[in-house]
Amino acid sequence: MKTTSFFKPIILSFFCVLFFNVSHAQSLESKIDKIVSNQFKSNETGVAALVAKDGKIIYRKAFGKANLELDVNMTPDNVFEVGSITKQFTAVSILILLEEGKLKLDDEITKFIPDYPTNGNKITIHHLLTHTSGIKSYTSMQEFGKVMTIDQSPLKFIDFFKNTPIDFKPGEKYKYNNSGYFILGYIIEKVSGMSYPKFIKERIFDKIKMSNSYYGSHSKLIKNRASGYQKRGEFSNAQYISLTLPYAAGSIMSNVDDMLKWQTAITNNVFVKKTTIEKAFTNHTLNNGDKINYGYGWSINEINDLPTLEHGGAIPGYLSMGVFVPSKNIYVIVFSNCGCQSPTNIALEIAALASDKPKLVKENAVKLSTEELKKWVGAYQFDNEVVRYITLKEGQLYSKREGSSQDFKIHPTSKNTFSFEEGFISYSFSMKDGKKIALFKNRINKEKGVFVDKKVLKAKETIVVSAEVLKTYDGAYELQPGFVITVTSKGNQLFAQATGQPQFELFAESETKFYLKVVKANIEFHKNEEGQINALTLNQGGRAMKAEKK
Repeated sequence: MKTTSFFKPIILSFFCVLFFNVSHAQSLESKIDKIVSNQFKSNETGVAALVAKDGKIIYRKAFGKANLELDVNMTPDNVFEVGSITKQFTAVSILILLEEGKLKLDDEITKFIPDYPTNGNKITIHHLLTHTSGIKSYTSMQEFGKVMTIDQSPLKFIDFFKNTPIDFKPGEKYKYNNSGYFILGYIIEKVSGMSYPKFIKERIFDKIKMSNSYYGSHSKLIKNRASGYQKRGEFSNAQYISLTLPYAAGSIMSNVDDMLKWQTAITNNVFVKKTTIEKAFTNHTLNNGDKINYGYGWSINEINDLPTLEHGGAIPGYLSMGVFVPSKNIYVIVFSNCGCQSPTNIALEIAALASDKPKLVKENAVKLSTEELKKWVGAYQFDNEVVRYITLKEGQLYSKREGSSQDFKIHPTSKNTFSFEEGFISYSFSMKDGKKIALFKNRINKEKGVFVDKKVLKAKETIVVSAEVLKTYDGAYELQPGFVITVTSKGNQLFAQATGQPQFELFAESETKFYLKVVKANIEFHKNEEGQINALTLNQGGRAMKAEKK
C-alpha cells in the first residue's frame, strides 16, 4: 500500500507533463496552420513548410496545389527550385576549399580569371561572398531578359557582364549581387577540378544523404517536382529561364526535409570546422566599418531581439525562405511554387512563434494608465532626418511619420516599449539628460530619435487611379532574396507590404508613380515591351532600388 501511495503523485505528475506537452504541440500546430492557410488557399498554388527544434521536426505540412493543370495537391515531399538559398551551398563550398588550402578569402579574382577587367581595383573572394565587390549584378541588366533562355558555359556567361562598369569601389557599399556568386561557382570549378554541379552533389548532397536535392534541370525527370507558376491577373506557367544562368547563385532544387538535413549539418560543423563556418555567420563590415548585415551566404537579422540567420530565394515560378534561430536551435523552411506568393513573412512569423517570441497580438498588450502613455507623446527627430510623431487619442498611442496622414496604433509591451500590430517593428522610449529618446526598431535596423518641439506638417495631395489600372500592379516584387514587396489592390486603393513589415497604403501622384505616407519614399511601376507591369523602382534615402515582378 505504501509503495502504491508513493508512486501515485509521480504517475499523476508524469501524465500532467505529457498532457501539457501534447496540448502545447497541438496549439503550436493549429497556430502555424492558421498563419500558412491565411495566405495559401487550397485551390491555388501551394506551399510546403517545415519547422524543427534541436534537429527534430515539430511541424511539416503542405497546402494548395503542386500542379494546377492536373489538380495535384502539394505535399511536404515536393521538390522546389530554391533560388538564392543556393548561395549558402556556394559559400560553404568556398569554405571547404579554404580549409583544404586551395584558395584564400583575400585572393583576387584575377588569380582565377586573369583577363577579368578590374580596372585597378582589388576584388577578392571575400568581396564576392559579401556582395561588396561593386560588380554589376547581371539580373539587374536590361540585356539579361534577351539571353535568359540561352544555355551558357560559366566562363562564356561571365563575358556577358564582366565589361559592365562597376557600381562602386570594392568594399565601399553593400549591394546584393548575383554576378559575384556566379563567379564564385567558376572559382569552385577552377580550383577543385570538378564542375559546380558535380562538386555540390558529391561533396555536399551525397555526404549528408540529400537524396531529393539536385542542380536544377528542366529536362531531367525529378520525382515530386512541384510545377512553377506566375500570376498576371490569372495563373500561368512560369517564365522559362536556362538554369545554366542562375548557376551558383540560384540553380539548386530541394525539398523541406533535405533542407533540414542541410541546416543540421551546418549546425553540427559537418563540412568545415566551427571556426571556419563562423565566418559565414559574421556580420561583415564595409571599408568604413559599417555593418552590412550579411555574412557568407546568410543574412544576419533579428526577430523580436532574437538573432537570426536567414536567406530567401526567387527564381521564375518559385519563392523560398529559410530562417534559423541559433539561441533556440529552431529552423523554419518554407517553399512556394508561385512568384506571386512570397513565403517570407509567414516564415518569420512562424520562427517568432516557435521561439516563444510571437508577433504582437493587441489583446496581449500591457495595460498602462493615461499618464504613463502621455509620457512619450511628442515629435522625435531621427538620425536620418525623419520626424515621427507620437500622439494619444482616447487612451491609444499612435505613431505617424512626417508628411503622412496615416496613424498607426502602437501597443505597450512594457512601460517604455511599444509594438506595431503587424510585423516586427517597435519603439523603446527612455530619458537622457532630461530629454525623451525614442529607439525605432525594424528588426535588426535601429534608428535613434530625440524629442523636438515640432508640429505635424500637412500631407501631400493625391490623385485617383482606376481600380482596373491598380489591379495590374498586383504581385510580388523582389528587391533581393528574402526581401519582397507584395503589392495588392483593393478597389481604388493600392497597398504595399515589405518583408517583415506591416501593409501600408500607396498614394498616387500619377498613374504609375505612388508615394508612401509612413516613410519618405515613392514607388514607380514599369512596363515591358508588351505593356505588362514587370518591375517597380523603390526610391528611398537617395537610392533607387529596382525590383522585378515574380
